[in-house]
Amino acid sequence: MGLRTGLKILTIAATVAAYVRVGRPWQLKWGATPDEVSRPLPGDDLVPRPTFNATRAISIDAPPERIWPWLVQVGTTRAGWYSYDLLDNLGHPSARRIIPELQRLAPGDVVPMSPDGRQGIRVHSLDEPHLMIWGTPGDTTWVWQLDARPDGTTRVVTRIRSRIRWTPRSIAYSALVEVADIWMIRKMLLNLRDRAAGRGSD
Repeated sequence: MGLRTGLKILTIAATVAAYVRVGRPWQLKWGATPDEVSRPLPGDDLVPRPTFNATRAISIDAPPERIWPWLVQVGTTRAGWYSYDLLDNLGHPSARRIIPELQRLAPGDVVPMSPDGRQGIRVHSLDEPHLMIWGTPGDTTWVWQLDARPDGTTRVVTRIRSRIRWTPRSIAYSALVEVADIWMIRKMLLNLRDRAAGRGSD
């Protein structure tokens, strides 16, 4: 083994070790308190042994009733994801207003993620305006919990749980989630906060 090859291997190993020790714990619990990370949420039982389990949270200066409509209308070909529109909304700006015609969402509906609006994550259950669960039992779930606080603010806790399948498609998806998920979710939560609280965003 040459010196250059050895240095490359050491660099890769150090990068992976840094991600496992520092980067991954940070991204799996961005914004969330230790209690929010450890507490059970509805929908956890749908993916009982996840290989990816991330809980993120943010405080929003608005009651759940004002935040809920922004979440109901998300999706590609709908209101967007309030994240990086060039990457996840075909370059179209995400909505900056509540769109009445997009306020109907029911179990079985698809929250679209594809350019044609047909492929995405299915709605599992809803409890307006406090709980929304998307996903496929045994595979992936995405939970939104809106906890009202006495001061009129809301703690928004979102949890993604998924289980890797040893297929090329599943492995590729899991690798993408590990690398990109935190940046998309973080941006989405920040913009959701600003929209629901009536601030400027993006």
